[in-house]
Parts: sequence; structure tokens; C-alpha cells
Amino acid sequence: MTVLSTWFRGRSVREQRLLMVMAALFVITLVFAGIVRPVRDGLESTRQRHASAEVRLGEVKAQVAQVKAIQRGRPRTPEGALADAVRARADEAGFVLANLEPDGDRIRIGIATARPGPLLSWIAGLEADGLLVDASTITGNGDGTVAATLTLKGRAP
Repeated sequence: MTVLSTWFRGRSVREQRLLMVMAALFVITLVFAGIVRPVRDGLESTRQRHASAEVRLGEVKAQVAQVKAIQRGRPRTPEGALADAVRARADEAGFVLANLEPDGDRIRIGIATARPGPLLSWIAGLEADGLLVDASTITGNGDGTVAATLTLKGRAP
């Protein structure tokens, strides 16, 4: 340290001032780069995560409200055999059932070819009418249509 002090005192007054200004600018740069900028970036990142979390919270609350509304207005399972109800709904929607197998309180159906949009809308309609999809497998046929295998069950009373 004494070597540095001796070296500094050996400089002219002008050089000493320039060295002090340089040291002050170096300290300011270090403080800005090492403290201010990381804290500012962290705060901005936190604000973005908070805003994203608020949006997700609002979406989840809306979904919960929809689920509660569905549970309040819970449709009952159609009267009669599930197989007959599903067959009738498939015919109404224009789907040809490749197979329909009763399996206790469930039924398995297969649809060889259907357009994806109408098929998913039909499935959503089944669920809205009280038939629940227990399992589903939907695969592409390669020509813009899909094949579906569904296991359906009635909603418990």
C-alpha cells in the first residue's frame, strides 16, 4: 500500500485529480453493473411473473366458476340403455359407429373415420348431456380425419 501511496504522491496535482475521477467513475460503474442493474432486472422479472400469475389466477377462477356451474346444473344420465342413447346421438351427428360394446356400466364405441372438430364437439355434447368419457383414444388417419375409440359411462346420480 505504501508503494501505491508513494506512486500517487509522485504524480502532479492534475494527474492525481484525473486518477481520483477515474477511480470514482470505476466505483460508480461497479456499483451500477454489480448492484443497480441486477436489482432492476430482478424487479422487472418479478413484476412480469406477478402479472402472469395474476392472469393465470383469473383464468383458473373463471374455470372454477364454470365447473361449479356445471356441477350445480349437473345433467342426469339419459334414461334407458346407454348403448341406445349413444347410438341415437351418433346417428343424429352423422357418425357411423364401427363397434359398440357394452361393458357393465360402461360402453366402448369405435368410430373409424370422422372430422376432428365435429367429433370433439359431439363428445363435449355427450358430456353436457350427462355421458362421461372414461377413456379415449383418437388417432389421425392421415387424410385429415381421425379414428376414435371411446369408453363412455353415465354420470353417477
